[in-house]
Amino acid sequence: MYTDHVQQLMQRCGSLLEQEGFDGLLIHSGRPSYHFLDDYTQAYKPNPHFVHWVPFLADYPDGWLFIVPDRKPVLAIYSPDDFWHITPEMPNEFWCEHFDIRLYSDRATVLKEIVTGKRIALIAEQLCEVVGSELTHNPTTLMQHLHYYRAYKTPWEQACIREANRTAVKGHHYLSQAFEEPLSEYQLHQGYLTAIGHQEGQLPYNNIIGLNEHAAVLHYQHKSHQPPAVRRTLLADAGAVYQGYVADITRTVSQGSHLFHYLIEQMDIAQQVIVAEVKPGVSFVALHEAMHRRLFTILVASGIVRQPEQISSADALAITRTFYPHGLGHLLGIQVHDIGGWQTDLSGSQTPPPENHPYLRLTRNLEADFVVTIEPGLYFIPSLLGELKRHSVKGHIDWHLVEQLTPWGGIRIEDNVCVLPEGVENYTRDAFNALQ
Repeated sequence: MYTDHVQQLMQRCGSLLEQEGFDGLLIHSGRPSYHFLDDYTQAYKPNPHFVHWVPFLADYPDGWLFIVPDRKPVLAIYSPDDFWHITPEMPNEFWCEHFDIRLYSDRATVLKEIVTGKRIALIAEQLCEVVGSELTHNPTTLMQHLHYYRAYKTPWEQACIREANRTAVKGHHYLSQAFEEPLSEYQLHQGYLTAIGHQEGQLPYNNIIGLNEHAAVLHYQHKSHQPPAVRRTLLADAGAVYQGYVADITRTVSQGSHLFHYLIEQMDIAQQVIVAEVKPGVSFVALHEAMHRRLFTILVASGIVRQPEQISSADALAITRTFYPHGLGHLLGIQVHDIGGWQTDLSGSQTPPPENHPYLRLTRNLEADFVVTIEPGLYFIPSLLGELKRHSVKGHIDWHLVEQLTPWGGIRIEDNVCVLPEGVENYTRDAFNALQ
């Protein structure tokens, strides 16, 4: 699968370079930047365009990849004479046959040694120079083409995301059991890391481990060291990485409220109904809007919304946006929020989200080989509830019931799914089922 993946990238890049009049494509893996007024670097995240070709070197900065049509790509791996750190040695793995691999230690001369040709496209954070070549830094048209195609995952990429899900699900399985114990958010997070075999810096994003009211903070960024006196809810949005590709999974568990447990069950059912509607040609915006309609039905059935027959569609949306303010999901791959979610054609045309759904990260129609997240939510967010209390529809809300449920925080259920030529493969549910 990896051989086919590289061949597909070579064919795509060959056509693009010829179309844009470039002799070659130079990609820098990136390097970590230093903290302000310190000699310690920030966590290193490689250039996703580099990872697209060589996911196996995601932990080693300052790599260079030079691609010329009909030639084996040159891969230069930075291996300085450094007694402070472990430096890379010449790799000897299955993927190496696809590259002309060279170790280098002199940053000043490496590009002169590997780059050939006059007109070179450079994909890197910063512009550099190569004697004898004219470098075009992040050329717009070429980048737009590459970003558009990133949505289509090769079988190799799909296999990596599938495996990342299997790893992350081990952590979520641990969390669902550990919720029964009097543990803090920090302790739960550490247990998750152990369960998936990751270090903190290997995570694709900062895990969200929110207990009780913290489950209503969409990107909750802390992890309390103090266990709560009462455990009501655990919302865990936590992922994993495999060969540079990521999983992004959320699960919610609770205790102490039959109604909140009912809401979780209904949201889980609604989420699976939406997943079942995923197929080529379907508008992701339409799926998002369908989830809002399903959420309105759940709010009515639970008694949170009263007299629904008197509520207009616009007012219904004002209600559901209060309880579900974010988008249904996003593209997934090398990046958690994979690039190109608004890009609707090769020329770079953008379709921004509708005005009523400003936080939607994906507006393209779904196509075969897309991998996306489906992650509806239902939250009791005090600031948004305060706005709803000033809305004309406030009389249709059972505020006493809302106040009772607010200490439970919120619900999010997120699966990673691949669009098949007919239907969908749910990597996340399949991984959970395999544990049973």
